Amino acid sequence: MGLNKKQFEAKTVEEAITNATVSLGITSDELEYEVVEKGSSGFLGLNSKNAVINVWKKSDVSLEEVNSNEEPVKDDIKEAASEEIPENKEKSEKKNNVVDPKAAEEAKVFLQDVFSSMNLQVDISTNIDEENNILEIELEGPEMGVIIGKRGQTLDSLQYLTSLAVNRKVDNYTKIKLDTEDYRNRRKATLENLAKNTAYKAKRNKRSVSLEAMNPYERRIIHSALQDDKYVNTHSEGEEPYRHVVVVPKNN
Repeated sequence: MGLNKKQFEAKTVEEAITNATVSLGITSDELEYEVVEKGSSGFLGLNSKNAVINVWKKSDVSLEEVNSNEEPVKDDIKEAASEEIPENKEKSEKKNNVVDPKAAEEAKVFLQDVFSSMNLQVDISTNIDEENNILEIELEGPEMGVIIGKRGQTLDSLQYLTSLAVNRKVDNYTKIKLDTEDYRNRRKATLENLAKNTAYKAKRNKRSVSLEAMNPYERRIIHSALQDDKYVNTHSEGEEPYRHVVVVPKNN
């Protein structure tokens, strides 16, 4: 642990982490850090100190060790996640978008079977977002890092599989949102910060900057965060699963 450390400095620890993600071309959930100096604003701005952190990338080995207990299930998840639900499925098969009353129970049964196979203790709670017609599922337990997986891939795959399982059993198409430890909002905030910092880098250097490969949902977050930026444009390049966003400075 701590190999290939790099040091970053900023006014706050949060800003230092953001600088690190842009410099290393990764997102905050892919790095480890230790605080060398917390930083302080000083009295009336005098004698202020910047925050200093040491940063290193999470090793692939450690990620494999963390996920080793879920291998039998993970292979199935990867295979299913590589498929896509036809875009017209919702329209052609499900005319009524109201969440089916049976959806929550079907989701719980499916997820309990999955977590039992993974030998994980997970509490499952559900809530129906009636305004947006979404079944929200919140997971709690001591090993949520395994559930989230690298860049949220395991969580996304579980959400996809849960949607398949539930919608085979209910009459009305039910949109599923699976989350734990507020990961979705934290990831969105991380990507929005990454987008803004990358845009600044592209503008400053007057060169295009390519981001890491992301799924369609995460790419939309990047595009949305920069759609009103006066100085850069964004577009996606590559084929799945390596498709990524490119931030391009405008010719102003």
